[in-house]
Order: sequence, then C-alpha cells, then structure tokens
Amino acid sequence: MKPVRFSEHAQSRLRQRGATEEEILECIHQSPRAAQHGGRFSARKIFLFGGISPVNNQQYRFKTIEPIFAEEPDEIVVVTVKVYYSNEETDS
Repeated sequence: MKPVRFSEHAQSRLRQRGATEEEILECIHQSPRAAQHGGRFSARKIFLFGGISPVNNQQYRFKTIEPIFAEEPDEIVVVTVKVYYSNEETDS
C-alpha cells in the first residue's frame, strides 16, 4: 500500500471543514474511486456524525467526506478535501 501525503492545502481544508486524516485514509482505502479532471481521483464515504458543523454551527447527523487526490508512482497525494453535512443518509 502506498503512503498517503497531505498537501498543505488539504491539511488546511480538512481542519477548516471538520474532517480527520483517519477519515480521509478510510475513504481512499475503502471507497470506490471516481476519475476527476487532471488525472486526479475522488472517493466518498458517509460517516455518522451527530455533532455541530464547523462550517455553519448547525447540528447534523451525517457528514460525507470526499478527498481529491493524485496517484503518484510512489505515493498518494491528497490535494483537497470536501465535506458535506446532512441529516439524511444520502450520497448526494
């Protein structure tokens, strides 16, 4: 398994949007990949949350984590992280 490196931008976004490195790694290693532009990939996973979103201070039951990453010859580089909060367990 290749090591995963987080870009500075991705580290900033995951803190800002309420994701953890462990959640990102779980997405990358356990969820199906989708091709993105520029040869990058994404993966999505819904997590039980039950907390307050750091984005808008609202209560949510679920959060969907979507890392965007590049598969390099020797490592996987996470370039950014998207986080969606909801009260429905849907992958939208």
